[in-house]
Amino acid sequence: MEHPVAHDEEVRGYGAVRRADPLILGRIARAVGGAASVVNIGAGTGSYEPPNRRVVAVEPSDAMIAQRRSDAAPAVKGVAEELPFKDGGYAAAMAILTIQDWADPIAGLREMRRVARRRSVVLTLDPTWAGAFWAYEYFPEAERLDRERFPAVETVVAALGGTSRIETVPVAHNCRDAFLGAFWRRPSALLDARTRRSISTLAAVGDDDLLDGLHRLSQDVRTGQWEHANGWLLDLPELDLGYRLVVAEYE
Repeated sequence: MEHPVAHDEEVRGYGAVRRADPLILGRIARAVGGAASVVNIGAGTGSYEPPNRRVVAVEPSDAMIAQRRSDAAPAVKGVAEELPFKDGGYAAAMAILTIQDWADPIAGLREMRRVARRRSVVLTLDPTWAGAFWAYEYFPEAERLDRERFPAVETVVAALGGTSRIETVPVAHNCRDAFLGAFWRRPSALLDARTRRSISTLAAVGDDDLLDGLHRLSQDVRTGQWEHANGWLLDLPELDLGYRLVVAEYE
């Protein structure tokens, strides 16, 4: 099965900029709870894998697997839609800001449910929030892509089954990770090519639209127009940008 992020040349250097934000990591660890065994699906370089548990990662990209730390959990090359594990093989399954890159998110979420005995944990973006973030004004194609690629939160809940809760995950102004919303108070960071390559939505934006947005953003940062329009953000320690943690319990 072809995977949207299986092209290794697009993800080299990803591990250097996609680092776990401690506040988000804490939320994920609490959601995983006391599960002794965890499968991390679409694991990338493994930034958010909880410590002190038996973790196995599933990742389709050789380049991502190669960037995993030497002390990271063992990784199996594979895709979410066809997990090579038995039913209920893990106490918990997790997927962190990855379902938008799966070829079939619903099939992958159902596979999570199949292999998890106790719970599934998914960090995602509520697509109804796409457009609320100023970055989409500069990259309108990114808004279209995020609305198309991220399933509705209600759809995620239905596919995971069990008894679910949905937690709001605000983003700190100094978030250490490098997903799109992490830079809501740091617009200049999006002008850096290495940072943009780590953001799958921006990596998928066409060159013409990307260059136009970068030109406008660069100009607005330089002239102070960005701060004039968004200066109210500079006093906020964190911001709700629509990131949601869905936790489905099976016991």
